[in-house]
Parts: sequence; structure tokens; C-alpha cells
Amino acid sequence: MAEAQKADKPLHELLSHSMVDLYVGPDSLTYHLHEKLLCHYSPFFARTFYSKTSQTKSYGLPEDELPPFNLLVGWLYSRAIPLPADESAIGTLLDLYLLSEKLEMEKLSTEVVEAVRRFYWDGNTYPGLRRVQYIYANTEEDNAMREMMVASVARYLVLAEQGIPKHWDKALRKNGQLAVDIIRSIQEWHLEGRSVPDVRDISQTPVKGRGFAAMTGRGLDDASGVGENDSGVGEGVDDSFATSREEE
Repeated sequence: MAEAQKADKPLHELLSHSMVDLYVGPDSLTYHLHEKLLCHYSPFFARTFYSKTSQTKSYGLPEDELPPFNLLVGWLYSRAIPLPADESAIGTLLDLYLLSEKLEMEKLSTEVVEAVRRFYWDGNTYPGLRRVQYIYANTEEDNAMREMMVASVARYLVLAEQGIPKHWDKALRKNGQLAVDIIRSIQEWHLEGRSVPDVRDISQTPVKGRGFAAMTGRGLDDASGVGENDSGVGEGVDDSFATSREEE
């Protein structure tokens, strides 16, 4: 984010008489919003509407879609984000996240990441490949949503009993940065050396058909922090869900 966010204020203190018009989408749907409220949460709009060189009270966002912008407006006036009912709703939340990053709305960005994280935790599922690829295609390094998704996928792949799924194997071979980020995420677990299989140890016997990757006697399961919410690893991970923007 370009600028630090201001401390929260009660909604009534931000409902100024001054209003601004935002024209959203290719059809320029008009949103009539309170200027002070919008600028309080968005340094981007604060620079736009409070500039000494411009007296404009309108701004166009022709490339943005209505569903995520509707969620943004709802958040402005309620400070609440509706939790997705199912995985198909995650696409709109990801679009909301990208929009909040574009408009430098740090508080909103943080809350969207939390909503997505909570969805996967409550459902005991993990982000699908298309979701991760979509975020990678539209964010830079050190991005909160990207880091949360990579950390989740790292855990999923390590604990997957049947090895790396074919679609993930193919993706990791093509996207070296994603593979590196997953390794870095695993390093952040700070596993003790005795919890990680050591192929140099001649007392350990490789499992037939799995080679050194499946040394007996020691395994990541003992130190990966598996909790009571981790049954059915990989269940519900469905990469068939994708918004039209993701497929483009």
C-alpha cells in the first residue's frame, strides 16, 4: 500500500454533505457516495478528490465489474463482508481483493484475506489451482492473499497421501516461482531436523515404489501441526470453479 491507513472512525462522522459520483463498468453505472467516507478508507481517492489542482467530484472505473464493487460499497457503509456460501463465490471475493488493492484500501484487503482464509478453514478445504493461478497473475510478490494461498497449498501438498496431484505437478513444472514460494512457505514451518526424513541415514529403508521420498520411521506427519480440523486432506479441492475473468 502506498500510504498508511487512518484509524477507524464512527460511520456518522464520515457521512459528510459532500458527495462524489463513481462511474463503474463498461456501462458507467453511477454510484453516489459520501466523499469523506470513501477518501477515509482509500488514499487513492483521497488524492483524486482532495487534489489542489483538481476540483472534480467524479471518477470512472470502466474496467471494473459491478459484483465486487457492490461488495466494496456494502463494506464502506457496514464494515462487513458476507462470507461465501460455497466455493463458486470465492471468485467475486478475489475480484474484490484485487479492487481493494488497486484503490489502496488496506483495511478492506485485510478483511477479504481473512474471509477467504476462514472459508477454507471452516470447510476443511484448500485453494484450488485456478484460484492460485488467478491471484499469481494479478499480484506481485509479498502480497497477503498470495502468501495465504501458497501457505495453504504447501500444507495440502505435503500432507496429500497420494502424492502431488497431476494438475499441480504440471503447474509447478511450468511456474518455477510458485514452486519456490511453496518451498519458502515450508521453510517457515521451522521443522526440527529429526522430524524430516534423512536419506543419508543408512538405517532407514526406502518404501518400495516411493523411493527416498517415503522413508519409513520418520515423516512430516509427526511435526506438521496436524490438528483435529485436518481430516480428509484434499477433499473438496475442486479446480472446476472459475469465474469468467479467471478463464480469460
